Amino acid sequence: MGGTSSDGNATLKQVLEALEADPGLRRKGPDWKVFLARVEEYVPVLRGLFASLYGSRPDWEEHLAALVVECARSWQERPAELKELDARREAEPQWFAAGNMLGGVCYVDRYAENLEGLRGRIPYFRELGLSYLHLMPLFLAPEPNSDGGYAVSSYRDVNPKVGTMAELREVAAELRANGISLVLDFIFNHTSDEHEWARRAAAGEQEFSDYYWIFPDRTMPDAYEQTVREIFPDDHPGSFVQQPDGRWVWCTFHTFQWDLNYANPAVFRAMAGEMMFLANQGVEILRMDAVAFIWKQLGTACESLPEAHELLRGFNAVCRLAAPSLLFKSEAIVHPDEVVQYIDPAECQISYNPLEMALGWEALATRDASLLSQALERRHNLPAGTAWVNYVRSHDDIGWTFADEDAAELGINGFDHRRFLNSFYVNRFPGSFARGVAFQDNPKTGDCRISGTTASLCGLEDGSPEAVRRVLLLHSIAISTGGIPLIYLGDEVGQLNDYSYAEEPGHEADSRWVHRPHYPAGRYAHRGDPSTPEGAIFASLKRMLDVRSATPELAGNPLIGFNANNRHVLGYQRPGGSRTVLVLANFADAAQHVTAQTLSGFAPGATELLGGRPVSLADGLTLGAQEFVWLAVRAAG
Repeated sequence: MGGTSSDGNATLKQVLEALEADPGLRRKGPDWKVFLARVEEYVPVLRGLFASLYGSRPDWEEHLAALVVECARSWQERPAELKELDARREAEPQWFAAGNMLGGVCYVDRYAENLEGLRGRIPYFRELGLSYLHLMPLFLAPEPNSDGGYAVSSYRDVNPKVGTMAELREVAAELRANGISLVLDFIFNHTSDEHEWARRAAAGEQEFSDYYWIFPDRTMPDAYEQTVREIFPDDHPGSFVQQPDGRWVWCTFHTFQWDLNYANPAVFRAMAGEMMFLANQGVEILRMDAVAFIWKQLGTACESLPEAHELLRGFNAVCRLAAPSLLFKSEAIVHPDEVVQYIDPAECQISYNPLEMALGWEALATRDASLLSQALERRHNLPAGTAWVNYVRSHDDIGWTFADEDAAELGINGFDHRRFLNSFYVNRFPGSFARGVAFQDNPKTGDCRISGTTASLCGLEDGSPEAVRRVLLLHSIAISTGGIPLIYLGDEVGQLNDYSYAEEPGHEADSRWVHRPHYPAGRYAHRGDPSTPEGAIFASLKRMLDVRSATPELAGNPLIGFNANNRHVLGYQRPGGSRTVLVLANFADAAQHVTAQTLSGFAPGATELLGGRPVSLADGLTLGAQEFVWLAVRAAG
């Protein structure tokens, strides 16, 4: 085996020889024929990517052949019920674009104590209508330096305080039986410094030292840091941390998270193995964490480099061989032009929509929908075979990810506007309704990001009816703009900030725990009483979700902008066949009118879907404070 042939047929021949030579493979039956057909289709794809990434190494074809053998072993170990799922997904590749898709996200220990407790919540998940459940990182991680679970010590072991991998496999199966896809994070930019690979690297084993970016002195770290930005300067200045033996290791995020070196094909193979293992436990979607950072190149910012996309395509090709139903979700909190670069059927089929999220909060603070309207018209539509994951907030902080050039077109200075938004949402601006907490606060510059639950950021801590309307307004956009709406579980009953987070060991320096509260049992108990804030929020969200499921125009991605000719009112259209759904949402604190002339392109007779009532557009339409409508309309004529 080996060589540097540029002949793709020669590489395929080497792969087939390696498969034939492996003593552990069963090379008979329909399963084997299915796998060989995939080899014919996807090995040329993998070969091209490996040649690009690793072609300067004499052993790159050996690594490729070994990887395909590992894929074959994983495929043969894949449970029959998951192979059946593969077949269903291949027959319906757009399953995730259905109008009844709804995601939920939670920490197992905070929402249900453990995996057994989570199983007990499945009837509620069905009541809510979930079809997708994202469990925040639950792998083995060091305490207290776990970064909320993002410092992984083992991808094959569950944190014992929430359960075991066997229990996770059982939960995945039960969720699947209830029509709910399990989503987990794949933290593939780095591992914990307590991962076995890192321990062996720290002990001086060269094989595992090559898994990371480790240098004997400051020469190369200094060179890289000329162009690489600091992510968490409060945790450590620069991007490198010195070890007890004097060596320097690359740590983009925290001192205890060591960046993996994907310039080494052995690292790609090792992480592909972890990914295939998780797929065989019943994970259906992997959230690809920190995708922008996974490739390093001297003289660049080491973010969103072309090789990062090649790595994602390589992992995708591995999935198509060994677990064809597995999907990737992109997490890239970068410039909007870079976010969309990761969204592709061959890279990440679904992606968080951080721009829509951030600009929803921006519009709520300014009472002006101009930036959000611009973003929906300019940056919303995606390639076929992909979808947004739209959310009001996540486990993470809120950062203001809009493009300065977009803001400048509207006469907004991006730097100043971010300072205003930070001040507003941490209640330092006169008249602010928000009760957020600063994350990574810099009092000298006013720079920070925002922590807080949806309800607290909307002002519900004082119990005001406007706060309930704000919560519903933001969720109405996430639910109606297309893609998969995602709810941070507990927000559907208006959970508030948990200011006791600082009393928990390891959490005191991270304000994001303020919006990761424990299960709000009291608020869930009132979800059936619409006279309470939690009941009002729950009932209205359920109504939105039911209407969305029954309205074909609200499925999929397509969206057309609509200028309401009123800066307080957001407008957009979800096109269908003979009719369109027109959404209008008033961000102002007072009633706003959309004129008859503005609506003259539509027939005067419309139906308001959420209320199920006829509406006349002949004299225009007046929306109350924080009111939104979903109108079934037809073209005038």
